[in-house]
Amino acid sequence: MGTDDNNQPGVSLNKLTLTKTERTVTLTKSGERQGAMRVNLNWSTGAPVKKGFLAKLLGGAGGVDLDLGCLYELADGSKGVVQALGNSFGALNQPPYIALDADDRSGSATGGENLHINLADPELFRRVLIFAMIYDGAPNWAAVDGVVTMFPTSGPQIEVRLDSSAADARICAIALLTNTGQGLTVQREVNYVAGNQADLDRAYSWGMKWAAGSK
Repeated sequence: MGTDDNNQPGVSLNKLTLTKTERTVTLTKSGERQGAMRVNLNWSTGAPVKKGFLAKLLGGAGGVDLDLGCLYELADGSKGVVQALGNSFGALNQPPYIALDADDRSGSATGGENLHINLADPELFRRVLIFAMIYDGAPNWAAVDGVVTMFPTSGPQIEVRLDSSAADARICAIALLTNTGQGLTVQREVNYVAGNQADLDRAYSWGMKWAAGSK
């Protein structure tokens, strides 16, 4: 365990942990410009754990394939999803200004999965819902013990722990970025949704049409 593990916001000048009672933090102020924010999904509360090793612990030979992604809605009304499923990896310097690292299914990566959100012009976003999905393997979130950390180029890191898991839910809505008109805020969700991305869409009234995909 790390030294700032007491689940209280503001315990470190370098990291804020969003909790059930302290759910929201300002990410950018009105008119503020930042660089690309990395959003990291990892499977351990301390040192990174190899996915291949953890997969064997959780699901035998088949393992667990845990994917990071997001739903987005831009200021111009365009909507979409960034995820490995369907090879929808996005783009950082053109719409949707969100990019996902190439999906590593070899079990060799130790740094989890990373999503990058370009905050050079935060007003281009209306809302972004960051989620994780157990694509393969048993939906055992308690055993996965995931944590998402956002690394903005200005201000402290923002941490959201994937706790309070629900049985049989394959998707966890982790955090919601919202343009308030005065900048972007980050709100902790940690909302487990049974079903697939279409069910996540309905839970948050995103309003997209979905078709089956694969990766």
